[in-house]
Amino acid sequence: MAIKLEDKKAIVAEVSEAANGALSAVVADARGVTVSAMTGLRKQAREAGVYVRVVRNTLLRRVVEGTEFEVLTDTFKGPTLIAFSKEHPGAAARIFKEFAKGQEKFEIKAAAFEGNLIAADALASLPTYDEAISQLMSVIQGATSKFVRTLAAVQAQKEASAA
Repeated sequence: MAIKLEDKKAIVAEVSEAANGALSAVVADARGVTVSAMTGLRKQAREAGVYVRVVRNTLLRRVVEGTEFEVLTDTFKGPTLIAFSKEHPGAAARIFKEFAKGQEKFEIKAAAFEGNLIAADALASLPTYDEAISQLMSVIQGATSKFVRTLAAVQAQKEASAA
């Protein structure tokens, strides 16, 4: 199906806008996935602040040219589904990874983060902001409780030696 030049420019502008504000990108091949499954994936992505779109490879090459996502250019073969994470770097990878578990034909091709190709599994395992804060708080809590126990032991030792 031929696309008019104006439509191509509009697609490139829309996807470029999503790419400019994105923290990471994930590329997948969605051949053989049902329309209803793709609709569910898109809904889940929207809720997580992830931009998902099927784009022609030639247009996608223009979008990523000169950006940190240019490293993905070699993966633009066949039907390409691209997702840009806007709020959390691992959001798109996490959504695609979960979606791939239920869809045997869905294949994650590559992921990019900070100008480097990265394994989608590694990107998906990044903690969210809330998880990172929780981990930090548990480390701080563990350190402070150990400090308090040490002070109590020192105090008990001094009291025992004074008696």
